[in-house]
Amino acid sequence: MTAHRNFKRRVRARAAKTGESYTAALRHFRPTPSGEDMPELTQTVLRIAVAQSTVREDPTDVDGLRASGAEVRRFMKEAADAGARLAHFPEGALCFPNKYVMSELGPDELGPSDWTKAEWSVLQEELDQIATLSGELGIWTVIPSVHQLPDSRPHNSAYVVSDQGKLVARYDERTLSTTKITYMYTPGKKPVTIEIDGYRIGLALGMDVHFPELFTEYDRLDVDGVLVSYSTNGAPGNDRAATEARGHAAANCYWVSLAVAANPDSNIDAGVIDNMGDWIAQGPSDSRPAIAVADLSRDDELPPAARNWRHQARSRITS
Repeated sequence: MTAHRNFKRRVRARAAKTGESYTAALRHFRPTPSGEDMPELTQTVLRIAVAQSTVREDPTDVDGLRASGAEVRRFMKEAADAGARLAHFPEGALCFPNKYVMSELGPDELGPSDWTKAEWSVLQEELDQIATLSGELGIWTVIPSVHQLPDSRPHNSAYVVSDQGKLVARYDERTLSTTKITYMYTPGKKPVTIEIDGYRIGLALGMDVHFPELFTEYDRLDVDGVLVSYSTNGAPGNDRAATEARGHAAANCYWVSLAVAANPDSNIDAGVIDNMGDWIAQGPSDSRPAIAVADLSRDDELPPAARNWRHQARSRITS
């Protein structure tokens, strides 16, 4: 009883200090999904939950789209229960359209995608429910999906929903694969950063993970970390994305969150990488759907001189 009273006292003290409700303050003391206690959040910490979730490949399958949306919302609730301020999902979290499913010559021959086949209204309904839940839970959500364009092929995108349930940003994949740019999507054109609790975060998607210049660009934009949403069907060599993500973190002295598909053939697990390039949290190694939770803390940052030295060296190289 004494321990329980002390626990409730700590929660009430935080609520009084921050102005949060008791329920909101309680999230910061709950254990992670693995059962391990996480430290109480402070102003210098951003707690994130990164998902390895089920990725379905048929945007004409209404039941599949709804199942993906339901899984995303379940993980959002788990993230909120663990005290996370941000839930980060992989490329194709709602659907990662298969090139043969979408081919106007398919299903056996690759050709230009026929996007009229996609269940756009269902995708929008699922996104709307995700946005509403973000507001109810008071967390930010980065959720990739296909973004419809009126007069051209869609973007492969990642939506950013604020803790108020509002769509505040969208990042469009820039470095499309040959298949994506030839048959499926319109490429994006610019980097996107968001601000959460004083942290500046960049966004990357899909093939972007293979291009270090995009991550150097985010370093110039002075981000604290980059959220990388990635998906692979297990093709040989694609598991190097995790190695590259660690390299980007170490080379630029910032954090990287890597959200991936729950695919046992991919040899990649979701996780969070610190600014030294080391994993500090990872999803289950058997690739089952789950979230991993980690704290991004400025207390753990490298001395500013380390990052400044890189900036100065790069300026000399490019001048």
